[in-house]
Amino acid sequence: MSSRATELRKGTVIEKDGDVLVITEYHHSTPGNLRAIIQMKTKSLTTGATGSIRASSSDNFEVAYLDRRKCQYLYREGTEDYIFMDEETYEQFQLPASLAEESMGFVKENTTVEVTFHDSKAIGIALPPQVILEVSWAEMAVKGNTATNVKKDATVETGMKVKVPMHVKEGDRIKLNTDNGDFMGRAND
Repeated sequence: MSSRATELRKGTVIEKDGDVLVITEYHHSTPGNLRAIIQMKTKSLTTGATGSIRASSSDNFEVAYLDRRKCQYLYREGTEDYIFMDEETYEQFQLPASLAEESMGFVKENTTVEVTFHDSKAIGIALPPQVILEVSWAEMAVKGNTATNVKKDATVETGMKVKVPMHVKEGDRIKLNTDNGDFMGRAND
C-alpha cells in the first residue's frame, strides 16, 4: 500500500530499497514560503542499522505489511540465534541475535511473546509494557544508604543487569519497564 510522506507517522513501517524500515522520528516543517520538508529517522528491521530520509510532501512510500503471531521462546542457540515456536502451527524458527538482542533480556525461556513477521521472515519481537522477573544476584545494601534514592546493581534471571533500590535482594520478584529497563516496583504475587 502506497502512502504519501505526509501520511506517515512515528512507528510506521515502510519498505525502501528492498529493506524494511521503522520510522523512529518524524518531523514535518514548512520554512517560510518554501515547500514542506519531512525529515525521518529510521531503523532497519532486517539489519538493525539506523539512517535518515529527507522527503517532500509529494513523495510516496510503500507501507509494509507486517504479521504478528504469538510464539513461545524456547532457547538460545550459541551466541547467534534465538529459537521460537509458533503456538498455532508448532513450527520452530530462528530470530537472529542482531535483531532481538536488546529485547531478549526481558524474555525468559518458555515465555509467550508476539513475534513480528515480514514476508514469512521473523524480524523482531513486541514486548508487553512491563515484565516480572526474579533477581538472581544483587549487591549488598550499605547501611545508611537505604533512606535515599540510591540505586545498586542487580542481575535478573535472564542475565540482564539492572539498577534497583537498596531494599531489593536476591530472590525478590520485580517489575521492569520494557522500554528502558527501569525498576517499577516489587511484584505482588
